Order: sequence, then structure tokens, then C-alpha cells
Amino acid sequence: MHAGEAAIDADLVARLVAEQFPALARLPVAEVRSTGTVNAVYRIGGDLYARLPRMAAWAADLEREQRWLPWLAPQLPLDIPRPVAAGQATAAYPFGWAIYRWIEGEPYADAPPGDEPRAARDLARFVRALRRLDPAGAPPAGRRPLRELDEGTRAAIEQARSAIDADAAHRAWDDALRTDPWRGDAVWIHTDLLRPNLLTRSGRLTAVLDFGGAGVGDPAADVIAAWAVFGPAGRSVYREELDMDEQMWRRARGYALHQAAMIIPYYAETNPGFVALARRTVEQVLLDGP
Repeated sequence: MHAGEAAIDADLVARLVAEQFPALARLPVAEVRSTGTVNAVYRIGGDLYARLPRMAAWAADLEREQRWLPWLAPQLPLDIPRPVAAGQATAAYPFGWAIYRWIEGEPYADAPPGDEPRAARDLARFVRALRRLDPAGAPPAGRRPLRELDEGTRAAIEQARSAIDADAAHRAWDDALRTDPWRGDAVWIHTDLLRPNLLTRSGRLTAVLDFGGAGVGDPAADVIAAWAVFGPAGRSVYREELDMDEQMWRRARGYALHQAAMIIPYYAETNPGFVALARRTVEQVLLDGP
């Protein structure tokens, strides 16, 4: 998916596990197929999985998780990844990698209408709990101010014109740019509440994955889920539960549009499943006008 990404397969992961964690050497290793773009994921036996960064730029994300996930886990109302071990770079694979406890579940997908508001309330409860945590010492997180993203967003919208209503997307982006930048206190945010990072079991939202970008920043970052995860029914509940002002809502809508627009042309050939989710996000953004 990325120029210059590391070559990773099940044989490599099995060798790394056997060399660095001999007690796990006899466990089968199998690729976990997903729309993920940052890490390759491999299941180890029935209870563990490994995440291996595809690029050097993302290697530090796993270090952030090793540091903060154990502290976050007991304070949050949904399950989150639990680190088990940290793997080291080798001649065969150049980055640090990590092993986690396996979490059962399926990535969030369209649910029956009666279930989406409940999922929205559950995710809002998670976001509120995250925001209440002590920000002291936490790493910075979140995206740059919208105006700094203007040129790249407009270019991506044009590149995606065959897949989305680009004229309407430009109008939505113009509206987002009219909002004020965040000037409040930074709070804990996840930053990547997309469907592939949310797990469900028996129709309930149960876990949140991928904390590589988590830290403190603009709380609008986690409002992106209003469009990236939910439809109109869930979005209404999510907005009400998070009790935000109009400025944050419109700013978050801009961030959702930016993220989705950037995904569509970049992954058009290499990750069509991820592109389909991004197109859906743009459609949800445009449902809200202008």
C-alpha cells in the first residue's frame, strides 16, 4: 500500500516470534486480513496477535501504546488492546513490533436501526471517559488546524471527483474553514475512531482498537465518528451525548471530510475496502449540508 513499506508475511512473523519469544514458538501464525494501513496484523495461536508497522514513520506508535495502554485500560468503559510483549528490530525486519492479547469481535458494520443509537451512546460514553482522564505527561495528538490542511484537502477532493460529489464536498469544506480553531484545554483523544477500529459482539460495541495516535489535543478529533461510523440516527445521538457547541461540530465535520478525501485517491488501487468506507464517510458528511 505504501512505497518502500517493509516486506511482512506469516513466515517472517513466525521466525520473529520463535527467535524472541521461544515459549510461543509452537503456536500457529496466520495473517489477519483487514483494511488497516499502518500495521500488519498476525494472530498467534488463539489468544495473541502481533502488530508490525509497515513503515518507519509509524514504528513509534507501538511504543506509545506500550507506555499508555496499561494506564488507560482500567479507566475506560470498553475493552482496549492489552500489550503482552515488545519485539525488537532484526536484520530481517527493521522496526520494533508488539504482541497483544487477542480481543474477540467483528469490526463495526451497518447495524439494524435499533442498534445504532445504542452503539452511539456506548462510544460517546467511551469518549467522555477518555476526555476526563488526567492529561499530565500525555503526548500531543490530533490533526493540524483545518486551514493548514486546505491545499491538500482540496487537491484530494478533485482527485476523488469520479467517486464523490466533489462540488458539494468543496462547499462542505468551505463551511468547515469558517469555524474557529480549537483554543480550549487539550484533553485525551483517540484520534482514529473509524469502523475498522471498533469491535462488536452480539450486536453491541465492545472494544476500541489502535491507540497509536492517542494523546491530548482537540476533542473534535473524536467527533469524526459521527460521520465515519454512524448514519443519521446514530449521529444525532452521538452529538447529543457529547454535548458540543456548533463550532466543534462543524470543525469535526471538516476533519471527517479531510480524512476521507485523502484516503480515496491514495488507496484507490491498493485498499478498495478502506476506500469504500471513506466514500461512505463523505456521503454522510454531505447529508448534513451545506
